[in-house]
Amino acid sequence: MTLSITTSTLANGAIEVSPRGEIDVENAYEIREAVGAQLADASPVRIELNMQHVTFIDSVGISALVAAFQLAGVSGVKLVVTRPSRFAHRQLWVTGLLGLFGNPQPHEEAVTTA
Repeated sequence: MTLSITTSTLANGAIEVSPRGEIDVENAYEIREAVGAQLADASPVRIELNMQHVTFIDSVGISALVAAFQLAGVSGVKLVVTRPSRFAHRQLWVTGLLGLFGNPQPHEEAVTTA
C-alpha cells in the first residue's frame, strides 16, 4: 500500500495532516514535506497529525515524524499526533516518543471510551 496525505483546517483553526497507508523508507519524507508546506502556506498555531489510517510505520517514518515536530517547533507551532492506529501507537510507545507527541490514545480505544 502506498501513502496518501490529505490536509484540512479544523474548526479550532488547527491544521490536520492525515496520512493514510504505510510510512516507510520509500515515502517518509512526504510527512515532513506536508508539514513544511503547511508552515509555508499559513501560520497555524497547531498541527494535528491524524494517524488513524496509518497501517505501518518504520524507524525512518518515526524519524520523519520527529523531523516534522522539530520543523514545526522552529516555527513556533505545536505538532501533536492524534488518533493513532494501534500499530502507530505501539511504535511511538516503543520508541519512547508518545510524550513528545502529546500522549495520544490509540484510535480504537478513543472510540470505545467516547
